[in-house]
Amino acid sequence: MSSKSSRRKFLKMSSLAAGAGLVLPSTEIIGAPVLRKGPLADKVRLGFIGTGMRGRNHVELALLRKDCEVVAICDIDPKAIAASQKMITGAGLKAAAAYGEKGERDFLRMLDKEKLDAVIIATPWEWHTEQSIACMKRGIYVGSEVCGGFSLDECWELVNAHEETGAHLFFLENVCYRRDVMAVMNMVRQQMFGEILHLEGGYQHDLREVKFNDGVNPYGGGVEFGEKGFSEAHWRTAHSLHRNGDLYPTHGIGPVAMMIDINRGNRFIHLTSTSSKPRALADYVAKHPKGGPNHPNAKLEWKLGDVVTTVIKCNNGETIILSHDTNAPRPYSLGFRVQGTKGIWMDVNKSLYIEGTSPKAHTWEKAEDYLKQYDHPLWKRYESDAQGAGHGGMDFFVLNSFIECVKRNAPAQIDVYDAAAWLAITPLSEASIATGSSAQSFPDFTRGRWMKKKNDFATGEF
Repeated sequence: MSSKSSRRKFLKMSSLAAGAGLVLPSTEIIGAPVLRKGPLADKVRLGFIGTGMRGRNHVELALLRKDCEVVAICDIDPKAIAASQKMITGAGLKAAAAYGEKGERDFLRMLDKEKLDAVIIATPWEWHTEQSIACMKRGIYVGSEVCGGFSLDECWELVNAHEETGAHLFFLENVCYRRDVMAVMNMVRQQMFGEILHLEGGYQHDLREVKFNDGVNPYGGGVEFGEKGFSEAHWRTAHSLHRNGDLYPTHGIGPVAMMIDINRGNRFIHLTSTSSKPRALADYVAKHPKGGPNHPNAKLEWKLGDVVTTVIKCNNGETIILSHDTNAPRPYSLGFRVQGTKGIWMDVNKSLYIEGTSPKAHTWEKAEDYLKQYDHPLWKRYESDAQGAGHGGMDFFVLNSFIECVKRNAPAQIDVYDAAAWLAITPLSEASIATGSSAQSFPDFTRGRWMKKKNDFATGEF
């Protein structure tokens, strides 16, 4: 596969236009949505767009809830539909209405035909905005899986759709609910670290066996992607071939943004990004038993730097460093660091130091006892419910918050303005790298509302 031909396929697949965003086709122009007022009287009628591995994670948890009904599912892969239906009927429930056989936009037929209260989107990244807007235009509460954005226009389109329709978008960033992260957020709110100065996070995860997978051994990697790829390798790897920026910022930025009240009395001002050279993916293919130095994928000119570092400046003076590192061998870590005038926590060594409290000056102590002492009230309340849920229980919490917001028709705990600000990191980082690491300004997607809004994330019952 040549670089030029793969790029053509990528652009055709994603229908992206720099600066133009993702625009819905003219058939999408519909009348004002019929918005529900007040709480639901019955179960949440759920639809799912995208029932691959991530989508089925959500389906599985929804099936365990007494307040949800899985009404409809949509995926262009018949195997994904079949696997989902097996889960639904295996739970002793009626099979869901299935869509996707009529092509990539068959989700529109589902949205128009089924009476849905909410939809969860877990499709490839380039579809999230179009599908989210389609839901909002129909008055459907939407939960969107996370990714990085493609343009600032796209981010504005999400915000505008919410403001024009009144329908809500919940950005399903599960790491905001990670147990240690929530305990540290609890400590931050109690000023254990003093005034916050600096934070770090990122996505540091060796994904080579995800980006190259021919499906012979679904979890054993390979050297193929695109049309020959399996699962995420079918679509995700192309981004590394054609783009250079922080492609997946939200796991790192979401939790620390909540700690310093972003969009709730604080906001991002500007960023700068720098990337290393891209070498690791070609090296992986060249050394793989199924590949070799003469394999076509070992000769591609990968664009994504193996390590992308982004520095963000915030209105209230804090700095944030984000790292994107998915192509080289390394253990998994989101690399969190929270540092204030009184102390510091770092997740990589599971340690902290609090001046005047830690037993020895200038010496790390294990964070474990503090994390237990300051365990977040939501974790204390729902710990038993979260047992067995994906990603160490985080998946339960993000779905639970989403469903509880849907039931009440309440504003999302992680809302469209968070989605826009976090998604914007990707196109801004691409622009910064392309212009010699120049500073790129963040738009104010809240249109000034950040100055008055209070931070109520994880302060209530869900």
